[in-house]
Amino acid sequence: MSERLELPSAGTPFGASPSFVDLLRRERPGALPSVPDGRLADLGVPHGTTVLGLKYADGMLMAGDRRATAGNLIADAKMRKVFAADDYSAIAIAGAAGQAIELVKLFQLELEHYEKITGDRLSLEGKANRLAQMIRSNFPMALQGLVVVPLFGGFDERRGEGRIFYYDATGGRWEEDDYQTTGSGGQPAKNSLKKRWREGLDRDQALRVAVEALVDAAEDDAATGGPDTLRGILPVVIAVTAGGADDVADEDIRVAVDAVLQERAR
Repeated sequence: MSERLELPSAGTPFGASPSFVDLLRRERPGALPSVPDGRLADLGVPHGTTVLGLKYADGMLMAGDRRATAGNLIADAKMRKVFAADDYSAIAIAGAAGQAIELVKLFQLELEHYEKITGDRLSLEGKANRLAQMIRSNFPMALQGLVVVPLFGGFDERRGEGRIFYYDATGGRWEEDDYQTTGSGGQPAKNSLKKRWREGLDRDQALRVAVEALVDAAEDDAATGGPDTLRGILPVVIAVTAGGADDVADEDIRVAVDAVLQERAR
């Protein structure tokens, strides 16, 4: 968009839609993602691969590897797949990379717009439902190959705990009680979490479990990139607690990676 679209303030007249997507559809329909003409099979669209989420004692942790692939090629070795959706939630993406990033940005604006219009945040359940609607609206593009399947989670202030939601390409939404994965390396990552995860993990333990699951996925799935400490390519991890959503420092991630690799070396 060449012009800046201003978000309405909390003083917007009653009846204005709290949905940013509805605002775009009404004012700038051309800014919404559209279904391209023709087939997409030969475009070599980059795809993000493995992401995961798990609950721990203080909240919820979400992690993703850094590799994006286009067919048999590595399209990007440092792609970010895990983002803060707002102050108390996070979203991790797998699937068509460009479409997934666009969905994340639109979802972030959707939550910000809702808060500006209503003066309050959506509940975590409401955010999960809104994301399901956005994924459902992407279904025509999914049929052409631009599939986006995210994980979503955050800290539920009403329940005082972390929660994780996962989706399918049609916008179907389910909640997971412990952990969940998605992407091409999702199954080996889930198998790893099944062995290592337990209720009541502290943050450092949860971080190590998440890193080990990504290492396991990289060993079994060529599209998943393992940690590379020499080049400084480490997983992206966000922890969401009652204090908010924060990136886990690279130093902490490196400690977890070193511990996993040293254990395997022994």
